Amino acid sequence: MGLTWTGDPQPNGNGEHPVVALLAVVAILLAILLITWARVEVHGTADLESALAEPRAEHAPVAPAAPTKEQRDVDEAVTSSRFATGFSP
Repeated sequence: MGLTWTGDPQPNGNGEHPVVALLAVVAILLAILLITWARVEVHGTADLESALAEPRAEHAPVAPAAPTKEQRDVDEAVTSSRFATGFSP
């Protein structure tokens, strides 16, 4: 025998009271603050200060050189032979 819901639809859909939802958000924020406070008490702030005080890199990383025509030809040959033999990744 099947069950059929015959009641009126809930106003906010999930049946949760808005005060409970607000308390849940406040509890999450308090947990975040407590975890942060505990981290500072246990580990201190020296590592954070040193990470923020590091000087920036003087030189930007250099991009690798473009492949030569010979390197491109070898790569194309290897790729085509893999597909021809059925060993493609």
